[in-house]
Amino acid sequence: MGLVYEYLMFAGTSSEDFKAHISGQGTFLSPERDVETISVPGRNGDLHIDNGKFNNIIITYPAFITEDFDRNFSALKAFLLSHSGYEVLADSYHPDHYRKARFTGKIEPDMAPRNTAGSFELSFDCDPRLFLKNGVQTVTLYGDDQLYNRTLYSAKPLLRVYGTGMLTIAGTSMQITTAEEYTDIDCEIEEAFKGDVNCNGNIILADGRFPELPPGLIEITMEDITRLDIIPRWWTV
Repeated sequence: MGLVYEYLMFAGTSSEDFKAHISGQGTFLSPERDVETISVPGRNGDLHIDNGKFNNIIITYPAFITEDFDRNFSALKAFLLSHSGYEVLADSYHPDHYRKARFTGKIEPDMAPRNTAGSFELSFDCDPRLFLKNGVQTVTLYGDDQLYNRTLYSAKPLLRVYGTGMLTIAGTSMQITTAEEYTDIDCEIEEAFKGDVNCNGNIILADGRFPELPPGLIEITMEDITRLDIIPRWWTV
């Protein structure tokens, strides 16, 4: 039985394409909540203000290349540094999850004799959320229905609403007043659009909030909406 090497995927490309393998010891970290601590003179204990979010996390993979080091390392370095923003990061230690990550740059290898092999670290600045891969699968509904969020965290979905009418998700309602076939609504960036066309003026938020998918059972009702596609974006930490 041969050795099993672990790998990562970044921006759709595997580290194995560069004969680079990883260790996962740095992948099990958890993010910190964004909390402000206030000390009040004359009062025991501190006050804490939770800002309702987590801070980014640095994930570092110890890595090594043992085959044709110079060529493979140069190609890996060039590939990673060609990406400047968030990309999808996944690894073989967490086959059901992925992250949004930015490669931080600067790789300093420790070389074996005659430069036949080398070890190094690959660090990524990551969105604190650990996304579930099944959360990017589209759920299609044609009438009132339910979803179930098995995580402990509210997700902000991407919606594609066909037709005009009232949509209510977990008690939060929005009315789509105008649509050419469908309207895409991104509840994370709080924008409505169809392709490159902004459609914010075609929706009315009943209480000024975009819908979220809270933990547990989620009730969804549709009035005059013919179809709803939901990409839930489930996540954990």
